[in-house]
Amino acid sequence: MLDASGAVGALAGALPIALQNWIGIGILPAYRWLFFSYTALNLTSALLYLFLDSQVESRAVTGAERELTRVTPQTKRVVWRIATLFALDSAGGGFLADALLAYWFFLRFGVNEKQLGVLFFVVRILNALSHLGAAWLAKRIGLVRTMVFTHLPSSLFLLAVPLAPNFRIAAVLLLSREALVEMDVPTRQSYVAALVQPHERVYASSVTNLARTGGWAVTASAAGALMQHVAFSAPLALGGSLKILYDVLLYRSFRGIKPPEEQPQDSSRSAAIAPTKGRSL
Repeated sequence: MLDASGAVGALAGALPIALQNWIGIGILPAYRWLFFSYTALNLTSALLYLFLDSQVESRAVTGAERELTRVTPQTKRVVWRIATLFALDSAGGGFLADALLAYWFFLRFGVNEKQLGVLFFVVRILNALSHLGAAWLAKRIGLVRTMVFTHLPSSLFLLAVPLAPNFRIAAVLLLSREALVEMDVPTRQSYVAALVQPHERVYASSVTNLARTGGWAVTASAAGALMQHVAFSAPLALGGSLKILYDVLLYRSFRGIKPPEEQPQDSSRSAAIAPTKGRSL
């Protein structure tokens, strides 16, 4: 639903031009209405959380249960290790915000708002469809392999985008990337949840999401300066390179750590966070 809604929002990026053509409004007032609408939608989304039932909250833990629900040191080591890798991946993503990519296409190929709206609409549709494909693929090759073997080719497609001689080829490369890049989202969430006990999932999700947000914020703030003072395509090259490094390190570190559903039936749950072949965490 998130990517499907994002696809609709991408089409809305062409609204200022449409309003200018339909009712003769100036381009700057049209963009003001677009930003006002964006703000209103976000405020509405925030207000909807007020209607959530208290049942969504986790049950309070009693004193007798507190020791049993404590996060173990072993879980903390695994979570912080994978969170560091997620931060690296998200740092690569910070260089590749939609606004920056749209600006890159605009300056490089002179693409107008209507074309960009259609391009990013298709991007989000492919992202949404890739989530469905991720579940199918993970059942056959495993979560870690799905994460790496789809994410790595997507980064190679991204590195090829600045080399494209025209908009059509660059768009095909970008869409090829977007058809694969989101497959690691549901699989990494499933993998993190499977590595820990149920009562540790809030902790694991909090740490990994915080790491991803922090990594993205750092590089997103530097992307524009790199584009202006280093090289126009520097954010794309750095973003793709960091993501490739993440894929290599993730596969090297976690290919032997299997979630319970990928282990033999007689394996214990604790084995999910124990490395194979004597490799230490």
